[in-house]
Amino acid sequence: MIALRPCHLLAILVATGCASTATTAPSTVVTDRQTIVAAAPAVAPIATPSKNGEVPAPLQGQRGLLQLRDVFELEWASSPRIAPDARHIVYLRRGMDIMSDRRTSELWILGADGRGHRPLVADKSAATPRWSPSGDRIAFVSASDSGAQIFVHWLDTGATAPVTRLTESPSNLEWSPDGRTLAFTMRVPAKAKPMVQMPAAPEGATWATPPTVIDKLTYRVDGAGYLEAGYTHLFVVPADGGTPRQLTAGDFNHPGRPAWSPDGTSLFISANRAPDWEYQAYGEEVFEVDVATGQLTQRTRRDGPDQAPLVSPDGGLVAYLGFDDKRLGNQNLRLYVMNRDGSGVRPLTDDLDRSIERFEWTRNGRSLVVQYSDEGNTKLASVDVRTGKRRVLTGDVGGESIGRPYGGGSFSIADNGVIAFTMTRPDHPADVALLKSGDPVRLTRLNDDLFAGKTLGSVEEVWTESSHDGQRVHGWLVKPPGFDANQKYPLVLEIHGGPFANYGDRFSLECQLYAAAGYAVLYTNPRGSTSYGEKFANLIHHNYPGNDYDDLMSLVDAAIAGGSIDEDRLFVTGGSGGGVLTSWIVGKTRRFRAAVVAKPVINWESFVLTADFSAFFVDYWFPGPPWEHADHYRQRSPLSLVGNVETPTMLLTGEADYRTPMSESEQYYQALKLRKVDTALVRIPGAGHSIASRPSQLMAKVAHVLAWFATH
Repeated sequence: MIALRPCHLLAILVATGCASTATTAPSTVVTDRQTIVAAAPAVAPIATPSKNGEVPAPLQGQRGLLQLRDVFELEWASSPRIAPDARHIVYLRRGMDIMSDRRTSELWILGADGRGHRPLVADKSAATPRWSPSGDRIAFVSASDSGAQIFVHWLDTGATAPVTRLTESPSNLEWSPDGRTLAFTMRVPAKAKPMVQMPAAPEGATWATPPTVIDKLTYRVDGAGYLEAGYTHLFVVPADGGTPRQLTAGDFNHPGRPAWSPDGTSLFISANRAPDWEYQAYGEEVFEVDVATGQLTQRTRRDGPDQAPLVSPDGGLVAYLGFDDKRLGNQNLRLYVMNRDGSGVRPLTDDLDRSIERFEWTRNGRSLVVQYSDEGNTKLASVDVRTGKRRVLTGDVGGESIGRPYGGGSFSIADNGVIAFTMTRPDHPADVALLKSGDPVRLTRLNDDLFAGKTLGSVEEVWTESSHDGQRVHGWLVKPPGFDANQKYPLVLEIHGGPFANYGDRFSLECQLYAAAGYAVLYTNPRGSTSYGEKFANLIHHNYPGNDYDDLMSLVDAAIAGGSIDEDRLFVTGGSGGGVLTSWIVGKTRRFRAAVVAKPVINWESFVLTADFSAFFVDYWFPGPPWEHADHYRQRSPLSLVGNVETPTMLLTGEADYRTPMSESEQYYQALKLRKVDTALVRIPGAGHSIASRPSQLMAKVAHVLAWFATH
């Protein structure tokens, strides 16, 4: 992924009701002689590539291997919400529907002892579950015949009913402290003023669709497409049903999670309400909104973002995330507290050189629980509000990113301090876990039935020093099932996107499928990766791609030094930022037999003028716009190295990708063709930057990568 940091920049996706527009059409492969419509991916066990590139029969004499079709059997947990009394947990049980080719999201409940595990409502599109303060009801958002609505489920009767009749999709649902009201955010359409007044068409005439006039800086967003006029605002609605009331107004977006004051008179939100907000990547401030009148009072002011406010249980303090903007590519979100009126601002995590991903107050108000990633493993820790003293509670949080081993995950806290969270390890995606004291307890095992008949690849940690400057760099090696240390295996170097992101010791379906095909898979965190501190991440500031190449080659050398890798059968792939590095690598070395470049940036100059958040990329990833720094843009563009490329290189990109647009891949494909390099362009119809968001697309991605590598 070409990611934006911090994640609030992607809130517009929620505000616009972002959903995958992907279709079930097959991938299109463009080669030198013809256009081939690829058949559906094979569902037989994936075969092991031979040294000459032929594909022999599947591995024999072992337990079952993961197959492409197992994508539809995989399940994982997300959004676990523990009841106020800590007796039950509701969560979203996620999976894949083979008939609709869509991801599903069902609301399930289980006891804190792991018993009574059952579906709560008959629904496959549930989102945002929230317990009422008294624990007698659960509110959630789900699709209906009239679009997405807010529903409430009563635990005593088992009844479920919609409490809204909205025309736009709600999000960021939160109960009022007295349980009578629900706050949420929702897009409010705006009527665009026409530029011209056309004469009316005669009755019965068929005229062309009228032109679309675009006058906004950000006019399209990956996943949401071309944006309709409108802004995200804050609403409240009676919890037993009624008419929503809009609290905020104006041509500004208010997309974040709202937070109630304990007395129920105010809501705290973050928003950028500056006149030139479109041009400010990090302009949010914290506002207090009077629920009765809608009056806004600004509570923070600085050059940098202040976001995600949460009010302490006694109402005296507000905690929030932010930083002083230094215009660096990566900047850690730090935790702050202030008095409710905005005075007395204090940082709490200045001594933690990691970005805070999310946080919650404990019921006694003496501490907060924070989530952050450290060297590729996501932690929960308590932070004392008075002293800032920090104590790690647990690790292994995450597992909600199914394809590749990215960070993430979520948690919630009961009134007595018990925590429910998503737990992952390399051998399983997210399950619901409970943390009382001591070691956490894993309550669900959603994939034990699937994995009982499968052998997964084992995962081994790798550390080495970069050949560039001795920096310690980190990675993980997935060994093929049935690994034999006396054999030599082909290696796939799999590179993460971002570039400000991290892989870790988490489950990865794609890496496991490559391992099931007989490859060792090396996934890594070169310089630029998060979870190793700001300095390490910003080693690529205005220098990306650059010496991250040396880190990757050093990690490959370390894997080869282990003795089980065939250095004559090396392959490389990566998506988004990983696609950038893959195309950079084949322009720098010929040691890889084949490469798959997924959703890349090839030409930084064209990218910053066609990507969905141009202002951010120009201001934070480069010293200025391309017309002022043409040499800098060109020197960092993989296109500048295309004259060196001899490696067979396939490109794979979604046709509706507005983060790294298809035009980037097309430039590289045409350049490679003109040089007569063995290449192919795989276009995923309807897919955005998340090219594997639908099950068949995930299968198709893996199948095409393996087919390309097997051919070479």
